[in-house]
Amino acid sequence: MQQIGPAVANKLGDKFTERQSLMEQQNETILPDSGRTATSVAEVVSSGLCIGCGLCEAVTIGRVPMHMTEYGGLRPSSVNKFTKQEEDKILAACPGIIAESRPDNAPHTDLIWGSYFSMNYGWAGDAERRFASSSGGVLTALGCHLLKTKKTNFILHVGPDPDMPMRSRWVMSRTAEEVQRNAGSRYGPVAPLAGLENALQREEPFAIIAKPCDLGAVHRLSKVDDRVDRVCVARLTLVCGGQSRLGKSTALLNEFGVLESELTLFRYRGFGNPGRTRVETRDGRAFETTYAEFWKEEAGWDYETRCKFCPDALGEASDIAATDVWPGANPTKEDAGFNGVICRTQAGKELLDGAVAGDDLVLGDSITPRQFDSFQPNQVRRKLVLRARFQGLAQANMPMIETVGLRLDKLAEALDAHHRQEETSATIQRALAGRFSEPLRS
Repeated sequence: MQQIGPAVANKLGDKFTERQSLMEQQNETILPDSGRTATSVAEVVSSGLCIGCGLCEAVTIGRVPMHMTEYGGLRPSSVNKFTKQEEDKILAACPGIIAESRPDNAPHTDLIWGSYFSMNYGWAGDAERRFASSSGGVLTALGCHLLKTKKTNFILHVGPDPDMPMRSRWVMSRTAEEVQRNAGSRYGPVAPLAGLENALQREEPFAIIAKPCDLGAVHRLSKVDDRVDRVCVARLTLVCGGQSRLGKSTALLNEFGVLESELTLFRYRGFGNPGRTRVETRDGRAFETTYAEFWKEEAGWDYETRCKFCPDALGEASDIAATDVWPGANPTKEDAGFNGVICRTQAGKELLDGAVAGDDLVLGDSITPRQFDSFQPNQVRRKLVLRARFQGLAQANMPMIETVGLRLDKLAEALDAHHRQEETSATIQRALAGRFSEPLRS
């Protein structure tokens, strides 16, 4: 197969100038020929497009909670207990149905990376926070700054479940200490939006730190629920490599010979950049492995199906997105910790400026989109092949994800006809073989 990556994107990127109308991009809606989206929550789940964000639990105010499936993913506990009004609201925002960018008249636009105000290296101003957090601690630092300056009353984000520390849950942090306690990457299934209705009902200003797909749902929800834009004053995310199922973490426990019930700590990374994956047990045993060893074989990453069709892993519905910036996408040593920081909105710019002025954040040199390509080659590759994969879903009569403002048609031009067909055919084969399908809970 052709090596699809930054070099291919660069050739196309030369043709894509910042003079292109932002309005044109904003209005671009993509559904491949004969493509369709799911018409029910049940179809989203059964077709493998549910990411387990927790929106179903929020909209039903907990009546349809999320549950862990035998496959190691979070799904709504039932797909037939929604009222029509509830299901309509969910379908308007569900990440398994639609993904939409959130441009804010940003001065720069890139074919791969979307609209932005600035791109820089960055890290937490507090040295201990920088060390303990994943990468440079940018998202943690911004959350702490928002609370310190009283711009928000709390942060809706995720952290380890104290009773089952390999698993994650949504939390509301009202102090910098609570934000720090829940800092760090949480690989595996998590439903941050399960706490969204709880947050909205408080009618207090808050920020959310969540995955790009989660923030896409928040953006779409704002179109049918005016509370979102009124009280959710900052939307922060990471550039996401995909959400693994619980089996990825369980496999590591099996290597160590540890039962999940024995755990007191499961730290995926941090305390260094990238830091070591560390497991501790109730009887005092401790086990560690390196970041490289934990992620050594892509075949074992066990990503959700929806991640393989993700239109926006780059956080185009956020105010600020933070990412790893290792050359070639792999860390070669431990260092003091740093992130790439993509500012996407005016609100994000004001937040960055305030955090820098308050010594909560340090911004370093600028980063170009083509440098980001080299830091995140897998993201480039996924962007380029996605239109062809959607075409495969359409031809297999499976639902796909509608996209608005995410430039998929132009991205597809970077692939020649042979390789587009290769991606499409492979998707059709997997779809017809049932590789994307999931059983339902009634």
